[in-house]
Amino acid sequence: MEQLSALDASFLAVEDSVTHMHIGVAGIFEGPTPAYEELRGMVAGKLARLPRYRQVVRFVPLGLARPLWVDDRHFNLDYHVRRTALPAPGGEGGLRRLVARVMSQQLDRAKPLWEMWMVEGLDEGRWALISKFHHCMVDGVAGSDLLSVLLDQQRSPRAPAADHWTPEASPEGVELVVRAVAMGLQSPSEAARALPAPAQMLRAGEQAARGLLLLGNVIRPSPSCSLNGPVGPHRRWSWARAQLSEVKAVRAALGGTVNDVVLACIAGGFRELLISRGEPVDRVVRTLVPVSVRSPGEYGIYNNRVSAIFAELPVGIEDPIVRLGAVRAQMAELKDSHEAVAGEVLTSLTWFAPPLLLALAERLATRLPQHSVNTVTTNVPGPQQPLYAAGRRMLECFPYVPLGGHVRVGVAIFSYDGACAFGVTGDYDAAPDIDVLCAGIERSLAELVELARPARRRGGARRKRAAAA
Repeated sequence: MEQLSALDASFLAVEDSVTHMHIGVAGIFEGPTPAYEELRGMVAGKLARLPRYRQVVRFVPLGLARPLWVDDRHFNLDYHVRRTALPAPGGEGGLRRLVARVMSQQLDRAKPLWEMWMVEGLDEGRWALISKFHHCMVDGVAGSDLLSVLLDQQRSPRAPAADHWTPEASPEGVELVVRAVAMGLQSPSEAARALPAPAQMLRAGEQAARGLLLLGNVIRPSPSCSLNGPVGPHRRWSWARAQLSEVKAVRAALGGTVNDVVLACIAGGFRELLISRGEPVDRVVRTLVPVSVRSPGEYGIYNNRVSAIFAELPVGIEDPIVRLGAVRAQMAELKDSHEAVAGEVLTSLTWFAPPLLLALAERLATRLPQHSVNTVTTNVPGPQQPLYAAGRRMLECFPYVPLGGHVRVGVAIFSYDGACAFGVTGDYDAAPDIDVLCAGIERSLAELVELARPARRRGGARRKRAAAA
């Protein structure tokens, strides 16, 4: 039995009938489609390494303490591993619509907070696997690590060891309240014992103070546009494709980081989306960018260790190279501003907040994006080697990001085995045209790749002259 961290619990606190806080991926696999029993056996063999997959959230009466993870005495794997099929001809458009419908449904809080859907009937002899898990379980980085554990790293892995899992008894009634409150009282003292040396604390405090000053700018309203407004419970979902080698070639020729290039392409996509809607682009699109604050020793731990920065996508800049330069300069400035450090400090302070107050504060926070944030953009590095399910290689993997507050469109980026995949989530009624954004992302990258070629040739010539000299 464990207590959810304040950040993990916040993803449950903000959830309501239209804000569904689960994340996920859709992987496309080579054929033939495995038998259901074969896939189920693969998942069953991994459960010993994934304790959260057999645990449920127990809420404490009156919100007196943060919820607890307890073993599910009625765990049934068949409920979570599901099977469905696409109608003929089984095109990718049908798969995208299916993912949108699956992701539009809330997870049942009375059961472990995950589902896996095996999808048969994809064209070209392929099949798909939709993985869906609540954000209170993992952040994007931990979710990527979880995917590597859930799938196999070899086509023919060793047979798993025997699993003799027996659920632990969970407390009830007054005992539940007492134990949860006691665990919550330990958290501040544990945090205090883990405090760094005074000099480190002072330096971190200075960085956080500077970051907090800049974080205050987020409350400043951004120009209104159709990207914000009321959302419903239903979603649309689409994707854009890229090769990581292309992104890295642009970075090498034109400067910046992989993330800079990706954000510049997304800015180009939003520019095309707004133009198609007949809206002005002499503005910026403000985006929340989650940032992992996970230390090297925390990998393999399934929870949330994430902060955020707030970037402004320069959709008003038509020239792709100038747009990339603007993103590059801004991201360098944000990195120096320590916004993410400030966000982490605020998150860590919630260890001391009364749980009921924390829940109310989180619900209030979801209302801020209506005025201050236009979209969310999350970039998660994934495994760069092939993964397998039931002996079949995963060919592609596309991410899903939830929508919250009054944000109607969100973008997730996931790199896998040399590919860079963009998953775009939109509100079903307010964003029926997210394919325009996806096409714009692909077109923006193609433009940068073409413009990067002369720069690479010039760079190569300079290196040859230098070597000859």
